[in-house]
Amino acid sequence: MPKKFQLTVFGKAGCEKCKVLNARIDALLEKPEWGGDFEKLYADAESEDGLVAFAKAECISPNRIPAVLISRIDEISGAYRPLANPEPGKPDSVLKKSKLYQYLGLQTDYTDDGKGLITPKMITSLLEEARAL
Repeated sequence: MPKKFQLTVFGKAGCEKCKVLNARIDALLEKPEWGGDFEKLYADAESEDGLVAFAKAECISPNRIPAVLISRIDEISGAYRPLANPEPGKPDSVLKKSKLYQYLGLQTDYTDDGKGLITPKMITSLLEEARAL
């Protein structure tokens, strides 16, 4: 049976930050408080299937990979649908400039402030927000 939420992780081969993000999400989803509701799908943005998923996401910059998008299962169709960001453009003290505008998710902030890291605290904050919707 599908989980309630799906985290689609967009990455590419040879990307060290992509490996780190995948490992952090895998570690979180091994914990009982998260693994029961969330599953991860990896989308290699350089593969045909990954590129299709990336295009369907509509709101991730190719220059800000790795990225993650949260979807919830539609109980009628059985398909996962991206969760809308309930407050687009609202500043977030944890997610900062990494938060996606249109959908609930994160993309890497490569500015000097962001240092290109998506931290476990940022991921946990995102998971908590998804559950609250």
